[in-house]
Amino acid sequence: MSSVVTQTAPAKINLALHVTRRRDDGYHDLESLIVFADLSDDLEAVLADEDSLSISGPFAEALGTGPTNLVLRATAAFRQRWPDVAPKGLAIHLVKNLPVAAGIGGGSADAAAALRLMLAMSSAPVPLTELADLAAGLGADVPACLLSRPLIARGVGEILSPLPEFPRLYITLVNPLIAVSTPDVFRRLRAHDNYPLPALPNPLTRPAQLGLWLSETRNDLEPPAVKLVPEIGILVDELAETPGCMLSRMSGSGATVFGLFGSEGQAHEAASQMRRLHPDYWVGTAPLLGVEE
Repeated sequence: MSSVVTQTAPAKINLALHVTRRRDDGYHDLESLIVFADLSDDLEAVLADEDSLSISGPFAEALGTGPTNLVLRATAAFRQRWPDVAPKGLAIHLVKNLPVAAGIGGGSADAAAALRLMLAMSSAPVPLTELADLAAGLGADVPACLLSRPLIARGVGEILSPLPEFPRLYITLVNPLIAVSTPDVFRRLRAHDNYPLPALPNPLTRPAQLGLWLSETRNDLEPPAVKLVPEIGILVDELAETPGCMLSRMSGSGATVFGLFGSEGQAHEAASQMRRLHPDYWVGTAPLLGVEE
């Protein structure tokens, strides 16, 4: 097989994120409604004598191509776990379209896409449950990014409940291009034992149902992140005022802020408005990926 194999690494958005417990190991139990946007980094690979990584794209300079890159860590972990079926080596090229340290799972999504590349180019299938276990060892968001579909994540991100249905929605993302350190955000978290997510509507098929549910939720990491990067709070308020915005909130540990819309036109208009207000920020807009993607 000498042909090029490709995978996308869609942006991950935490529509809601509740921190429910600080564990004895220092990590936190979370409950999060996670969705994915049709905005992505892109990976392609060809068979090679050894693993290598090259990077291009608007955010390429923020990453190194050495063995600590999550893409190469993922391929090395796959090869160590399944040496008999893994390809000898992959020359991987990553087009880095998404901002780094932005709360939208960029590195985790890239690692998950690298695992899917390895899976596609292996000589035999591997159990998906074991692949998910391997993904969890690479990072808290990697198992969710492996699926890239609407789901509820619990624990430190390893307990996943994919949703059987999800309404058609559109999202506008804005990032002030200020990197946010996740450990710094957690260090400033005031309460570590917040209440869990409420039960989701069943069935969850209409945007209005989701909007009502989201009004009872929050991102517990948003207040400490706003203290670190006040621009986040400004963006949340500005997106909330755009026509048709169902919800504006920070994703993950920031600094990306999203606006959620039922209409593609309203999402595009919000993106245009944010570009006018903040010409130096990164702005993207896209439909959310559905359960059947």
